Amino acid sequence: MACSQQNPNSQTAVSCLAEAEAALANDSIRQGETLLRKTIHLAEVSKDWHTDYIAYQRLAEALSQSNPEEALRLMKQALTIYEQHPDDEHNYVILLDYAGTFAAQLAFINEGSFNEALNYVHQAYDIAKKNQMNDMMCQTLTSLANIAWAKEDYRQALDYAHQAEAVATDELQSGTQQVIARSYLSLNMLDSAETVYRKIHPGDDVHLAYIVQSNLAKIALRRMGATQVEDSVAEAFDKVEDIYYKALEQKDEYYQETLRQEMENQRLEYRSQMYARTLFIGIIASLIVISAMMLVIRYRMQAQRQEKQQLLQEAKHQKAQLHQANEVITFLQTFILERTEIMKKLNQRSDSLIYLSPHEWSEIERTLDAIDNNRFAKLREQYPNMQEDDIHLCLLTRLGISNRNIGNIYCISISAVQHRKLKLKKDVFGESNPDVTLEQILTR
Repeated sequence: MACSQQNPNSQTAVSCLAEAEAALANDSIRQGETLLRKTIHLAEVSKDWHTDYIAYQRLAEALSQSNPEEALRLMKQALTIYEQHPDDEHNYVILLDYAGTFAAQLAFINEGSFNEALNYVHQAYDIAKKNQMNDMMCQTLTSLANIAWAKEDYRQALDYAHQAEAVATDELQSGTQQVIARSYLSLNMLDSAETVYRKIHPGDDVHLAYIVQSNLAKIALRRMGATQVEDSVAEAFDKVEDIYYKALEQKDEYYQETLRQEMENQRLEYRSQMYARTLFIGIIASLIVISAMMLVIRYRMQAQRQEKQQLLQEAKHQKAQLHQANEVITFLQTFILERTEIMKKLNQRSDSLIYLSPHEWSEIERTLDAIDNNRFAKLREQYPNMQEDDIHLCLLTRLGISNRNIGNIYCISISAVQHRKLKLKKDVFGESNPDVTLEQILTR
């Protein structure tokens, strides 16, 4: 947006802004902040007010998590610059909405009044509505919904979120649906919350996938009345999120080191060029240039080796973090299942008949889907002709129930259970290899 409105006198400020946005896109927050502050200085010197308020806005966004008070101050400065030098009402709505968001964030942290935040966002919404800016109407209504949720007025939050959903574009649907689902969950309307969360498709967004899966797990726990376990799950997911943000910090540090290395390489390349120019002076100068180039090549080879070692160490570290996160999730899944009344019933140590009602079968499947990424919903979709008894056998196999207890459910012998598993494996899944078990097929 800023580049589209540049003028010849503001080229330096605009170039600096582009570098800052590239750094932020690579999660290099500190480098991005430094470049944005330089952009503000250059824009004010050249009186490029458009680039100036855009840089203030970007800097406020970068600081919003670490220093919300400073972020609000910067957004107010951006608004002051825009109001003195207006150029595009769409940008004005964006600035007002951001100011309202940061003011609400600060009020939530300090347990203060949300009046300032509401004033900014209502002003933004009125301008968006007047000019029929559907995307900004959706954005400002979503902001109003978030503020209402922060004030614990969950009904009002739902009302605003549904209004936003009515005008939302495809790229804004996900954010609106998150507010709707969160409001339903706060109102303890678990079925409605689960329905909305299952509509959200995270795609490659790891953080959004984490939000959806963690809340689905909380819903499953709350249905069982496991409040204490829900708190433990929330704490465990917070630890996983900490791992995610630490990985981003490491990426930032790696980007800083890479940038420093590139600058060092540029400096060395410049020195090589200077040595090459002195070649014409004489034989002595030529020998100096050759020696310098050999040193540069040797240094670069060492740098490449070090970089490869650093990448290998980083990959090992990330693999270890991922393994740790997977162990936490697997532990939580097992912990949840082992404490359900149905699992206690299925694992009882006796030869007596075990009877499960249709509701209990449904509860098992729904719990497994909530903690196991909809495994059985996908199974039903892929094999629509499977009988309910076959689905039940798969559920029991996934839960690790012994063949003896499965036999007590179906009133058949252990060998008959083994035969049913072999038949299901061959007839439904088309697996004839005797070394592949039904458990392996379901995991796959």
